[in-house]
Amino acid sequence: MLTLSLGLSCFGSVLGQIFYFRPQTVLVSQLFLQVLEEIIPGPAQPGRLQTSDNIFWRFMNPGPFNIKEHVAITIMSSTASSSALAINIFAAQDLYYNVRPNPAVGIFTLIGSQLIGYGMAGVMRDFLVYPTYAVYPHLMPTVQLFDTLHRGQSAVMQKRRLKFFWIIFVAIFVWEWFPVRILPLHFCKTLTGISIFCLANQKSAWFTRIFGGAAGNEGLGVFSLCLDWAYVGAGGGSIGALFTPLSTQLSLYGGTAVCIIAFCACYARNVWHAQNFPFLTQLLFYENGTEYSQLLILNDDFTLNKEKLAQQGLPYYSASQLLFKISRTMYIGAAVTHFILWHAKTVWEIIRDSRKRECPDPHYQKMKVYKEISNWWYLAAFVGTTAMALATTYAAKSGLPWWALFVSLIFAWIFMPIINTLYATVGYAPSIENLIQMLGGALVPGKPVANMYFTLYGYNSVYQSQSLLRDLKLGQYIKLPPRTTFSVQVIGTVVGGLLNFVIMKTVLGSQRDVLRDVQGTNVWSGQQVQAYNSDAIAWGALGKPLYAPGTRYGFVPYMLIAGLGFPVPFWLLHKKYPKVGFNHVFTPILVAELGILSVGINSSVFTSFVLAVFSQYYLRKYQATWFRKYNFLLSAALDGGTSIMVFVYTFAVGGGSGRVIPFPTWALNPKGNPDYCKRLT
Repeated sequence: MLTLSLGLSCFGSVLGQIFYFRPQTVLVSQLFLQVLEEIIPGPAQPGRLQTSDNIFWRFMNPGPFNIKEHVAITIMSSTASSSALAINIFAAQDLYYNVRPNPAVGIFTLIGSQLIGYGMAGVMRDFLVYPTYAVYPHLMPTVQLFDTLHRGQSAVMQKRRLKFFWIIFVAIFVWEWFPVRILPLHFCKTLTGISIFCLANQKSAWFTRIFGGAAGNEGLGVFSLCLDWAYVGAGGGSIGALFTPLSTQLSLYGGTAVCIIAFCACYARNVWHAQNFPFLTQLLFYENGTEYSQLLILNDDFTLNKEKLAQQGLPYYSASQLLFKISRTMYIGAAVTHFILWHAKTVWEIIRDSRKRECPDPHYQKMKVYKEISNWWYLAAFVGTTAMALATTYAAKSGLPWWALFVSLIFAWIFMPIINTLYATVGYAPSIENLIQMLGGALVPGKPVANMYFTLYGYNSVYQSQSLLRDLKLGQYIKLPPRTTFSVQVIGTVVGGLLNFVIMKTVLGSQRDVLRDVQGTNVWSGQQVQAYNSDAIAWGALGKPLYAPGTRYGFVPYMLIAGLGFPVPFWLLHKKYPKVGFNHVFTPILVAELGILSVGINSSVFTSFVLAVFSQYYLRKYQATWFRKYNFLLSAALDGGTSIMVFVYTFAVGGGSGRVIPFPTWALNPKGNPDYCKRLT
């Protein structure tokens, strides 16, 4: 278990960091890592894909590969596979400030910031892990795949399911080479985005804005078809078309529809000088549309210089990016109210009764045979990583005072139960990143780098807690000892932090110009770094002059108050008409997606919606037997095959090794936009 866990943790962390620099946010699928472990050769046993009598493989895997080993390996490797938020800081400092952090400070910042949320979340597992209502729907494909690979493999039906899995896995691996490498730019086989509307009118900028989307930061992808699972399937992320509950996804796509209307209306009416800037962009601009030079308003220590600011003037956002900020501010308030109206009573009863009676959940009852982790373990982890955070914050000369670090952690404690309750019940976790950036700008004004660190500890702690709680629930489903779960998570986080830093340095060195470009390429993009840096400048350096009451964007903070009231009408309607289904409208998700299309490649959105309805409505209702046996397994196979293909492609020809090998231009690979829409940038 340890050998495979460490090896796959290294592999997953490298892949996750590569995905971070892609034009659309893609996560390393836990399902993909789960598959890799199963194909390691070992002694002959029923159901194994490979067997070997080789002495080396017998040493590596001397006995039956049991389900608990497999779960522990999956948890460690998936913990290591996400790109740490601290990478945003280091990449932004390198690309935009020409500052390269000391490796020791960088690595310890990564480890401390990733582990601090674990200590906070562990003490809340009584009501975020143990109860039955904390179902974590996105774990269903993972649990079903474990069942298929380990339980009853000799049965005829299990053999069929295993064969089905491997056929889909191999097929999608081969298929994914076509949209990414071989046929990426031909209109009838542009698998990343097929737009009939753009094909009909290749000269209209508005057609590109509305119906385009196969190129980064160009269009909204209305009615566009995408046959690239790396985008359609969310790369194994928390929102997956084949496993996220339909009510959650309908709320998401309802917000997306409003997003499309709002973006087009603002641009057409030139609201906030929208037509001066690219339709979709994460950068800051001067009013005339040129990119804002942030270093010209900062002192040598990267604090705000008010005299220089007066000369340069305040920056502008594109309308799409501003709407994104509005939506992400509103949904924080919506998440708080939604939690209070729908979940607060249940959570309070669990907390109140936790010392009087045990949790009745059958999975929890079976876990009682194992020794539980004391809350002191988690509190000790929190105290130790807080000390590490304090030391590295000063060592990095971030400009963040000690008291501000503690304030950020207090807010993380407050929001952790709210956000994770939604994550556990509906499979969606609202982000508090905008709120934390806003608070950081108010508490430590004029310091963009300090704002980055404030956000790192106030927001990332909540984000990381989701990983701990999800894996603890997975351990409860599969009956993995809690101490094992905690141990493999910590080890995976440390390994992941080390390799995140190394791969970041490699990619920045080989793709620097592409990462600074507004559009990037279909393989590499700096859109996440650009957005994070722009937010740090806007909230950290310019929070008061840009967002104070009466200023250009002074209304944005008040969207938090507007969000607080958004869930109330739906709650009242459900009380009056309980059979209509207003309880299935998840208002934080609906509000959050009002700006979802502000970044990246959007050609997959319509396809994902159609697939969600087909899977979660038609198959679940009319083909229930097939759905139960194969639906989640299909999601696992598609995610696994796609992830392996992306890894092979990146290092073989995509520049991950430092050298890009371009595919030759030919009849099915011409120059131009992927979906033949008019080029805008």
